[in-house]
Amino acid sequence: MSYPHTSAASLRATESSEHTVIVAVTKRYALDKEEPSFLPSITAGFNKRIVESPNISMCMNELLTLEYGEVQSRLKLSACKAVFSALDNVSDAVEISSEDHEVQYVNHAFERLTGYSSEEVLGKNSSEIVKNDRNRPDLNDTINSQLKKGKYWDGIYHTRRKSGEILPSHCHICPVLGQGGKCKFPIIGSLALQSNSGTSLNNKLLRKISHVISIKNSTTDTSHILKESTEFNLVNGGLHGVPRRKESIARIHSMTIEAPITKVINIINAAQESSPITVVQALDKVLEILRTSELYSPYFAQQNMKDNDPMTSDLVSGLVSQNVKRSLTPSYLSDVNSNSSGKQGSDLQSRRPSRALSSRQSSHHSHLHIPSPVTSSLSQVPDHIQEILDKDYTWEFNVIELEKVTNKRPLLYLGLKTLTRFGICDFFQVEESVIANWLKLVEGRYHSTNTYHNSTHAADVMHASAYFLERERNKAVFDQMDEMACLIAAIVHDLDHPGRTNAFLVNEKNELAILYNDQAVLENHHSALAFQLTWKDDSVNIFKNLETDDYKILRQNIIDMVLATEMKQHFQHLNKFINSINKGCLKMDETSSMSGNGSPDSTMMLNQLSAPENKTFIKRILIKCADVANPCRPLDVCKEWGKRIAEEYFLQTDEEKARGLPVVMPVFDRKSIRIPKSQLSFIDVFINEMFESFDDYCDIPELISHLQTNYQYWKERDEESSEKSEQENLPNGTTEDDT
Repeated sequence: MSYPHTSAASLRATESSEHTVIVAVTKRYALDKEEPSFLPSITAGFNKRIVESPNISMCMNELLTLEYGEVQSRLKLSACKAVFSALDNVSDAVEISSEDHEVQYVNHAFERLTGYSSEEVLGKNSSEIVKNDRNRPDLNDTINSQLKKGKYWDGIYHTRRKSGEILPSHCHICPVLGQGGKCKFPIIGSLALQSNSGTSLNNKLLRKISHVISIKNSTTDTSHILKESTEFNLVNGGLHGVPRRKESIARIHSMTIEAPITKVINIINAAQESSPITVVQALDKVLEILRTSELYSPYFAQQNMKDNDPMTSDLVSGLVSQNVKRSLTPSYLSDVNSNSSGKQGSDLQSRRPSRALSSRQSSHHSHLHIPSPVTSSLSQVPDHIQEILDKDYTWEFNVIELEKVTNKRPLLYLGLKTLTRFGICDFFQVEESVIANWLKLVEGRYHSTNTYHNSTHAADVMHASAYFLERERNKAVFDQMDEMACLIAAIVHDLDHPGRTNAFLVNEKNELAILYNDQAVLENHHSALAFQLTWKDDSVNIFKNLETDDYKILRQNIIDMVLATEMKQHFQHLNKFINSINKGCLKMDETSSMSGNGSPDSTMMLNQLSAPENKTFIKRILIKCADVANPCRPLDVCKEWGKRIAEEYFLQTDEEKARGLPVVMPVFDRKSIRIPKSQLSFIDVFINEMFESFDDYCDIPELISHLQTNYQYWKERDEESSEKSEQENLPNGTTEDDT
């Protein structure tokens, strides 16, 4: 047999013999003789042995058995190689699993789509890889029911990627029945094809089904939808032998309300299909970031912060945790944009408007308002109060002094003077008495017992807002509608504030927290109550003469600004402002310096800033800066506000401890607090970058100067407090001056 063995080995050495069946015909041995082992022949390359026989029919039967047995199996194996080659080059993600869901093969599209490499999933249970709660509970039972009947299932199936995100896919699943089944499919034997990490199927219910073939197409690619509804062959990357009509319909449905961020994600998903695995994995990380709801919020390394600065860590945790999700662009903006046409030239300058500027009259230069004349009530203000009010146009204005001389009614006096200066009576077409009544009503709903969140704070925020509105760039960007929205939002932004934080209300299960589902509890309450009170009585209803469209726009502006004061949304609003406004202003300033303020480029940039969505970003930062401007006030005022906010937080901590509630800000414990340190932490985390960005936009150097002075003051006081604490061997000693 040495020669036949050599011949067989030579045949096996050729490339074309991979799936060849080599048969050895051996002589028949007598029954009383020991037959030699056939193992050496198998080792040499033979597949089968046929014993020689003079019976022709017996030989034919042996050959037929060989053809429909071994040869057919080899042909199928040969076809498998071509199939696997095709699978590696299609866009559909394919997984091959055994009937007990053990992954045996995944193609390149699977790796790109799921983020898993083949090494990570081979031998794993495919049903565990894709497990998620996005599919309806009875979906697998429905699929199993179809397969048990020998029918295919076609529909949308959600698959979990390595990053944890859930993607919908159009899935086509058909059964391959084993022995005893009625359905026959010329598909790879003893294997199951699946894609997108496989389908979680209970094969124990599939009695006669040995394998399941599942092919999925990601519905995230929204390009060429109509074209794909009729193209379905392998050349175009599909595995289905039927048009992808259902998939196309699903894609069209998913696009009907597609957001811009979704389009970006879809583009990245499409790019992943033709990228190497390293790029795919990197893009997966990008997608993970893009899909977060806190797209513009920075990541705080909490552990490092706790180790290095527990004071700052507690402060940030108390103010920024449990962010509330809210749309960045209110729906009313599109109405403003579509209705904004404006009147130009001498028409605006020669005619005094008889009523408020409507949205249809707004443009970037229609900010000019007609101030109301000095009213009788303002002219009757006592001299000692008027002396303080006369300084309201400066940043040095001291609202604490006004609080003292008005018996804690600064909002009425300062509000009436400021609103009159901005022409509120002409805008709303109401008498000055209505404005005064409204201010009295609003001020009465602020809690005078609060050390910080009272009407004095509201008056202070309104003053800062008015001061910002007088900056040249804001005067160029805003119209009178914007100015009124800013001032009214400032007046009502903390209406009926209980002197406790949102987190406190949530922890104590307050009725307001329940009403607003724990989301921006106080901010929603402030804005809602403001409109409820205003509409209750005609004598205080400043909105009663506004046209419906004007009222809707004003209302949405006010609500959006009040909601923006929630500190948990601080970084989102700030980063939006920097990316959308600061960069545009930098280009605008460069253009103006080269071409002059009246150049077409400068005008174009001003128009961009005046776009409704950009004005929204500006107004949010304007009221946010006004709301926390204490560190930028003159030092005496800054120190007073620092003392007041600390006391209010002390009272909350005291109550939390007394009632056994979670302590939101442990750092504000009156026995251990270092107020200078808390002020430094607040300035470092929340104030510096925001005011520097706002200064870049509208030029407020006096505020930056005060901020630097005050920061140095708090730094020196903190160093003194720290030294004293060390000397007295106290953990966080404070002095009376500190508190």
